[in-house]
Amino acid sequence: METRSRALQRAHAAVFALEVQAVDGARSAATLGRERQGSAVLIGDDGVLLTVGYLVLEAETVALVNDEGVRLPARVLAYDVATGFGLVQALAPLGRAAVPLARTPPLPGPEPLTAISAGEEAEVLPVTLVSRRAFSGTWEYHIETALYTSPPLDQHSGAALFNPQGELLGIASLALPDVQPGPARQRLPGNLFLPVDLLQPVLAELRSRGRSAASARPWLGLNCAEQRGELRVLRVADDSPADVAGLQSGDRITRIDGRRVGALSQLWQTLWADPRPQRAVELEIERDGRLMTVVVHAVDRDATLARATGI
Repeated sequence: METRSRALQRAHAAVFALEVQAVDGARSAATLGRERQGSAVLIGDDGVLLTVGYLVLEAETVALVNDEGVRLPARVLAYDVATGFGLVQALAPLGRAAVPLARTPPLPGPEPLTAISAGEEAEVLPVTLVSRRAFSGTWEYHIETALYTSPPLDQHSGAALFNPQGELLGIASLALPDVQPGPARQRLPGNLFLPVDLLQPVLAELRSRGRSAASARPWLGLNCAEQRGELRVLRVADDSPADVAGLQSGDRITRIDGRRVGALSQLWQTLWADPRPQRAVELEIERDGRLMTVVVHAVDRDATLARATGI
């Protein structure tokens, strides 16, 4: 018990508050804000920290704050669309030990796990792993495995999930009203964590190239919702390929590249089945009761992102 307590103390010390300001004119500021706060966890003896990607998207300035309130400069090392992770490089000694990545994926059940966030409203919260299953975002995002935990962290963005040995299991991405795998009488609120299983195969690539090869894929600029086997456009990003092609909120997507789709996972995976970033994507949509075909000229999202001067 004492050994586990020391391991979690070391894990706690490795979680830093992350303060980010996006570049002026960043498109992501419309949904994420220009000033962002969350957490990052030290995973490398060379000062590399892991966080959730949206915190560092289009970042201009990055700072880390340790558990003693000391503020330290940092920079973005990687932003990975495919996994959802971000890497931050500290630009000053952190004086903390890096945490190990878990080698064995956790299983749903009663084993106590610990979620830790940093910052002014830092939390150390015992949680339970409710489920391991795929996740499809309303934005252009899908992963085959995500960790669903409960109860929820209030300040979840970039928070770290640890097993009793102090090994890192995942990074928090979302707060969800219900993390149960199927219909239930009562909702169980919680968080979605990106598992380190996704990170380990691409970590060297993220360190050297700033993103994984899988992130070079077609991007349309759509947010969609799945309801009763139908896909509806929720939002079209300004000046995105979808916007240029004339797609509108409320359009129902019935086919992509000739394949009928009724689930977000089908939509995104079919979009990426041909991984060429710059290609014509054919969408069949229903608008006001009429079927129509729209050709969207997809791009690599990385090419659309704003960057700090000199980067």
